[in-house]
Amino acid sequence: MIDPRRLRILRAVADHRTVTAAAAALYLTPSAVSQQLAALEQETGHTLLHRSGRGVRLTAAGEILLAHAHEVLAQLERAEAELAAYAGGAAGEVTVAAFATGIAEVLAPAIARLAAEHPGIRLRVRDAEGDQSLLQLLDGEADLALAVEYRGAPGADDGRLSVIPLYAEPFDAVLPAGHPLADLPAVSLADLSDADWVGQYPGNPCHDVTLLACELAGFQPRFVHSSDDFRAVTALVGAGAGVALVPRSALRGMDLKEVRVLPVTGPSATRRVFAATRRGAQSHPLIAPVLAALSREGERVPGC
Repeated sequence: MIDPRRLRILRAVADHRTVTAAAAALYLTPSAVSQQLAALEQETGHTLLHRSGRGVRLTAAGEILLAHAHEVLAQLERAEAELAAYAGGAAGEVTVAAFATGIAEVLAPAIARLAAEHPGIRLRVRDAEGDQSLLQLLDGEADLALAVEYRGAPGADDGRLSVIPLYAEPFDAVLPAGHPLADLPAVSLADLSDADWVGQYPGNPCHDVTLLACELAGFQPRFVHSSDDFRAVTALVGAGAGVALVPRSALRGMDLKEVRVLPVTGPSATRRVFAATRRGAQSHPLIAPVLAALSREGERVPGC
């Protein structure tokens, strides 16, 4: 009989691609993870991993088992959800990993809504940029993730996750106030192809969104300055260091005296925000009301 706890370890190794990183995510020692994987190989009678230097990759047998692991772990999540519903589990704590703007736009208002409608549910918020919220969710450090679509992001057919779209918002072009195009009503990305750019670091979904939009406009942006903080990005643009694309909601409340914010014509960038749970957990009596509150707040995001 295959131990489902070892299936969770196999999935963590597949997600993190090293035994050391998977062990850190699961709060185990690397030797404990290696022992559990060896036991899983004995249980199945197959070699599940190829080891190359510090990294690992799944064998064909490992990929087959991983697909079944997604189904088994999702079924266990559903079992926990049904047992919690049977016990009337309308009180407890839900940990949500989310990026900063998502916290401000939908998560904080959802907390206020839940306090009125479901006072027994307490939310614990963890700030997680880039794709870290999804990793925290899969590693069991969070019950729900708020994330942004990016190239390589899990899709609706991902066996590990249940994904719920929340809202989509455009990126606006941010130019120095003295830029030759600053007085136009809108700007094409192609007109900014020769500019220096201020952007996010690779790995941040917004970096991918900007890169893809510029590629569709026919050029590769020349990133000169990098920051994952949109206030810092806008300040650098205001200082004349370059141009940038910034999600519209991230600009609200900023001091924009030194910059001009223009809508983008033609190929443009859009940030699509979604909530995710581990597959099978979306009906849990603690998680379902949080998802409902987030969905309602996503509909209220202005200007999107």
